[in-house]
Amino acid sequence: MMPSLLSPAQLLGYLALVFGVGCFLQTDDRRFKQFMAVECLAYVLHFWLLGQPTAVASSLVSLGRSVAAMYSRSRWLAALFVGLNLALGWWLFSGLVSLLPIAASCLGSLALFLLQGLQMRLLMLAGTLCWVVHNALVGSVGGTLLELVVAGVNGLTIWRLWRAGQAGR
Repeated sequence: MMPSLLSPAQLLGYLALVFGVGCFLQTDDRRFKQFMAVECLAYVLHFWLLGQPTAVASSLVSLGRSVAAMYSRSRWLAALFVGLNLALGWWLFSGLVSLLPIAASCLGSLALFLLQGLQMRLLMLAGTLCWVVHNALVGSVGGTLLELVVAGVNGLTIWRLWRAGQAGR
């Protein structure tokens, strides 16, 4: 059963929406990661209230990953966060839907630690699509809106970065 559109869980999803849009509007990678950290915190609380433990775990890992990625681009940290996501996914597995946030978080970890600029945002877009499907299936109104808007905003930023790269050639 889906909670009310104005329940505390959904309101936190809408808060995540605001920070998610702000995140993907950023062309500066550091500010991108700062906004993402706040978005992840709102997501943790949102999914906790929705009773989605895999999404809570994935969002917690994503929060830590976003903060760590502000200070390091270490391949070892990327591997650590991917491994942590996979371990939590194994432990909390509750069906195929529960794999989607784990996949999204793994893609995000690889993107934030190993890539930058246009490539980072393209891989983040793949993770966003995993979240769209997950959120729609678990009844997260704010989360589904967030990820759909984020996909569009990220697509716009990808286009802006691509155009800037073309102009520089």
